[in-house]
Amino acid sequence: MTDATSDHAPLGRRERKKAATRKALADAALQLFVERGYDEVGIRDVAEAADVSTTTLFKHFPSKEALVFDEGDEIGADLLAAVRHRPSGQSIPGALRDHVLHTRLRKGADADPQFTRFLELVDGTPALRDYARRMWLQHEVDLASAIADESGVPEGDPTCRALARFALEARDLGHGSADPDAAIARAFDLLEQGWAGRPDTPAEKG
Repeated sequence: MTDATSDHAPLGRRERKKAATRKALADAALQLFVERGYDEVGIRDVAEAADVSTTTLFKHFPSKEALVFDEGDEIGADLLAAVRHRPSGQSIPGALRDHVLHTRLRKGADADPQFTRFLELVDGTPALRDYARRMWLQHEVDLASAIADESGVPEGDPTCRALARFALEARDLGHGSADPDAAIARAFDLLEQGWAGRPDTPAEKG
């Protein structure tokens, strides 16, 4: 989902036109995907709905999946902020758990009446789920670096990289679950406590 508004300095005429075209394409794509189904809509359909050429569409979006997601930089910034600006006393896994749950299921739900339909579209479309997963995983290195910095250990520490990887992967564990919140929360409980912390872990066999 995309938004042409910004808190930065006003855009020039050319930039405003680009932003408007980009938003028109993203809005048209989402509407068509929700109405017809992602696999039933082609790039040409989206371009025609937005009244632009397919060449223009590809100048703004590199792929069909990208028409749905336009938040790569925002995702990375929010992940790092969740770690660096977590409440006093909250653990890093706990901060990431809260952030993932909020982003996965609730972000924008009150502001946008189409958000539930958007989530259903992504959840029910393998290509979009995979694209969303790749968008999150591309921030693994930066997230691991922030975790290392907050933990006071050298950058490149393998445990920080592991936590970053598993935290990003945990977001996708809610798919297909009767209770996505609980599935994701339990995964983060494991990250927080470790397998040995599970109350049902049997004693090691001798």
